[in-house]
Amino acid sequence: MAFEKITEESSRYRHLEKMSVADLLININKEDKTVPSAVEKAIPQIEKLAEIAGDKMLMGGRLFYIGAGTSGRLGIVDASECPPTYGVPKGLVIGIIAGGEKAITSAVEFAEDDKDQGWKDLQEYNVSDKDVVIGIAASGTTPYVIGALDECRKRGIVTGSISCNPDSPVSAAADFPIEVVVGPEFVTGSTRMKSGTAQKLVLNMISTSVMIQLGRVEDNKMVNMQLTNDKLVDRGTRMLMERVKLTDYEKAKQLLLKYGSVKKAADSFSK
Repeated sequence: MAFEKITEESSRYRHLEKMSVADLLININKEDKTVPSAVEKAIPQIEKLAEIAGDKMLMGGRLFYIGAGTSGRLGIVDASECPPTYGVPKGLVIGIIAGGEKAITSAVEFAEDDKDQGWKDLQEYNVSDKDVVIGIAASGTTPYVIGALDECRKRGIVTGSISCNPDSPVSAAADFPIEVVVGPEFVTGSTRMKSGTAQKLVLNMISTSVMIQLGRVEDNKMVNMQLTNDKLVDRGTRMLMERVKLTDYEKAKQLLLKYGSVKKAADSFSK
């Protein structure tokens, strides 16, 4: 039986060009509301992948995301936000996109169709069986991603996947597949919409739960965040004040800037 892509099925809505702007927004929002429920159904799958990723990273491994188009860009966004948010080294979570850096902002024609290039791109980072590689593909059929996961599995590298079609080829290529079936898109086939939202939510869940497993959060605070702008310095100062019961804002700020993180400043204060 041929594989059927729910993500490519015709929209439930017709004649979009005849809708008012208000109706367009209401109906898009109506469809968006279905996404969290679809993600909820996938939590058991997400849990398994987040746990193995945490275990591997606690033992010195890294987390890779690999994808094409919107899926690849979402992986890069999630990876790039881990260092400033949690204070981890830049190379701990790595996002790779078909077509390279140019593809982050512009479409690179046919880059996703090269089944060998994904593995070549991973090799540039000396990927090994210490690491975890997650392929992201809304359709579940992207050759670039499937080829990379196939090569990883041959070498004993733990693989996961995030897709939006059931029983997809990318799921078959992954040790820990995640399938978030959100149904047809508002604009037929536009998987940057509900599918992209679902992928973003899953990536948030994976990276956040992994960083908590790695000890990068205490209580509910980002105590290791990088102080890269005034907003974060202010947030860190207030975190420190609350944590060590300090009422002097300027003193707390000086401590924070001296030690570079809420955690280090708080530890110094308690000594």
